[in-house]
Amino acid sequence: MTNLELYTSTPADLDGDLASLRGDCARMAPHWAAPDRIVALPVSPSLIHGVTVPEGSARVLEAMSEYRD
Repeated sequence: MTNLELYTSTPADLDGDLASLRGDCARMAPHWAAPDRIVALPVSPSLIHGVTVPEGSARVLEAMSEYRD
């Protein structure tokens, strides 16, 4: 059995309607750290060497007809 310990001044809505979800998100937003701006640096082509696929994964893909045909 799950023991839900909730510390809130409003009753918990375990059915989760949209208004409840939006309220939860608004309360949590200050706790989520996000950078002001994401700067992607270019990667030198000499650092890109290709993709390595594990042998087991390659066998799975070979067995799937949409990849083999």
